[in-house]
Amino acid sequence: MSFNSLSDLRNSRGNFNSLMKEVEKMSTTTTTQSRDDGREWKPTVDQAGNGYAVIRFLPAPKGEDFPWARIWNHGFQGSTGKWYIENSLTTLGQQDPVSELNTELWNSGVDSDKEIARKQKRRLAYYANIVVVKDASNPANEGQVFLYKFGKKIFDKISEAMKPEFEDETPLNPFDFWEGVNFKLKIRQVEGYRNYDKSEFEATTTPVADSDDAIEAIWTKQYSLAEITDPKNFKSYEALQTKLQQVLGGRAVPAPAASVSSQTGDVEDDLFVKSNGATDPATTVESASTDDDALSYFSKLADED
Repeated sequence: MSFNSLSDLRNSRGNFNSLMKEVEKMSTTTTTQSRDDGREWKPTVDQAGNGYAVIRFLPAPKGEDFPWARIWNHGFQGSTGKWYIENSLTTLGQQDPVSELNTELWNSGVDSDKEIARKQKRRLAYYANIVVVKDASNPANEGQVFLYKFGKKIFDKISEAMKPEFEDETPLNPFDFWEGVNFKLKIRQVEGYRNYDKSEFEATTTPVADSDDAIEAIWTKQYSLAEITDPKNFKSYEALQTKLQQVLGGRAVPAPAASVSSQTGDVEDDLFVKSNGATDPATTVESASTDDDALSYFSKLADED
């Protein structure tokens, strides 16, 4: 449910069933290019790849239903040396040429085809509005509203806070202005990837600001999340197909199917799970956010092709 007044939003706190239903829907199913316009906050890491910051997740922007946006994209280099970095139409529930090609490769029975499919897999990312509570590397960011892009590991921690595993734990809404909690972002470099396993929510709920006037000011500064998954930000199937042919050279690219194949999604999800180590929680990595800067650079080169 979307809200346009702070009083209505405040009266609704404690009832986040709609959010939980959305979380459950995402967990039973299975990025846009980096934004360089100053809206997106990125944590700073040291030379060892370690970093620390404290952030606060915010509710849905005015007039919007959910406090996050979820998006899939592909980012890989083809045999021609060119890069394919595009939003995936599967985000919109539509067929996508790379997903269809990956399904064909995976089902071919050839190990080398499966390896290609793995390299071309979808990448999952979420966006949410945040207030930066502590950013020692960039103190000017503290108290400011930004968009924050994160991956499945952090979203799982949000889900666990909203729906705890054990009965002695109290569910909470991390996005609540008044009874939410700060999130301590702890970044380590593990086997070449950024790892967020030690990140955690603080134990005590606190209001995001001292007064409703200050909270209202924060709310009015939030960025639209619906805009991120607006169809205008996605190329047509035909345009993506043409781009894919340019990147892959002589490899055959599938023709559009009549409808989205559930098998296509299943295969892509399987690739995502296996490549992100989800079968072994101890080795789960946040690959969706480790190479954003590199992909942003190569995206510019791809646009120049």
